[in-house]
Amino acid sequence: MQYSSQAVAKPYFIAAIGLFVGQILFGLIMGLQYVVGDFLFPAIPFNIARMVHTNLLIVWILFGFMGAAYYLIPEEAEKELHSPLLAIALFWIFLIAGVLTILGYLLMSYAKLAAFTGNSFLPTMGREFLEQPTITKVGIVIVVLGFIYNIGMTVLQGRKTVVNLVLMTGLIGLAVMFLFSFYNPSNLVLDKYYWWWVVHLWVEGVWELILGSILAFVLIKVTGVDREVIEKWLYVIIAMALITGIIGTGHHYYWIGTPEYWQWWGSVFSALEPLPFFLMTVFAFNMVNRRRREHPNKAATLWALGTAVMAFLGAGVWGFLHTLAPINYYTHGTQITAAHGHMSFFGAYAMIVLTIISYAMPLLRGRAANSNKAQVLEMWSFWLMTISMVFITLFLTAAGILQVYLQRATDTPLAFMAVQEKVALFYWLREISGLIFFIGLVIYLISFFVTGEQKSAVPAGATATN
Repeated sequence: MQYSSQAVAKPYFIAAIGLFVGQILFGLIMGLQYVVGDFLFPAIPFNIARMVHTNLLIVWILFGFMGAAYYLIPEEAEKELHSPLLAIALFWIFLIAGVLTILGYLLMSYAKLAAFTGNSFLPTMGREFLEQPTITKVGIVIVVLGFIYNIGMTVLQGRKTVVNLVLMTGLIGLAVMFLFSFYNPSNLVLDKYYWWWVVHLWVEGVWELILGSILAFVLIKVTGVDREVIEKWLYVIIAMALITGIIGTGHHYYWIGTPEYWQWWGSVFSALEPLPFFLMTVFAFNMVNRRRREHPNKAATLWALGTAVMAFLGAGVWGFLHTLAPINYYTHGTQITAAHGHMSFFGAYAMIVLTIISYAMPLLRGRAANSNKAQVLEMWSFWLMTISMVFITLFLTAAGILQVYLQRATDTPLAFMAVQEKVALFYWLREISGLIFFIGLVIYLISFFVTGEQKSAVPAGATATN
């Protein structure tokens, strides 16, 4: 750790991991409810478990992004963070607001929560992934504005690099797109049209910039490859991500009442969306093969390579499988979508947060890398979580294919719930894979507490030239 203010990243990383655990627990509950419908009912109904599962996913990744920014921006800008005090204050505001929101979901009905939080004054609730009470959304805007101000001032007063400028662009884009969550028109077509400006342009737009910049930062540090080489790759990747991702929003507009031309625009540009992820995979392996140093943190390097591969498979390959309009006509909203969502969120965004945590946490604790024993445990957790996620995706894909056939492609289609019974075997297999994923996560947590021979701290300034 070169700058003392980088320490503010630590509580963000700890909160991210804690919320990640909560997300997986609710995922297991929800997965079991697919096959045991009254499990934990009425204490935790399916719709609440799903809402908590998806909301925790978004919040813990945001905590991870913020922690990553607080860690890497001072090092890239070569100066202390503008205001560490503001960063800590915003952390507690965000965490308390997030916990209160989750408790609200669990302790009262959604309608009562809407009334209690004054949703009638500015209705924004009731939409998938954006279920947060309006007052929580206002709190998020305040936190993000303070966050952008803090890291923005740090960048403005320090060194400007491609990495920190791309990261800033992604974070500002994230903040701007979130403002559309406050626009809630009564026209359903308009509602869905702008809803995707938040959901799609986050995960297939500006979040890819954040992903690319964090990956570039970690690869610069662990490989020692010239910054100029990595920055050129980053330029190409983000250009491809924006060109394909922005117009690729059209693959959500096929069947919501928008003009027919979106079926062409959406199909063509969405088909190109795997390209930036493919380039990212080539980029990561190329940089590691050309490495000029043997960094002692092998686990961080593994997470970085895993991010590139899993992001390409989940967001690229599984996205392409059902992105063309004629195919999407049958697959839209089936378990194939769930398969794509699980692998792409884990591969692209969960893993990049785990990558920066794996790289930065040892440094925040005063050493270049954890002991060999701790790293071996962490790598076991990597493989358990990654392989089980592959199987979760495969089982959901199989369930989706069967669902498409039985419910939409046959001459004698079955009702939705009848089809759910037919694919129950795949839900059980998905649940078993989820349990193995959770075991991997527990091992990941244990690795933080394993001692042994520690790698000495990187001397101050040793990485300053990179």
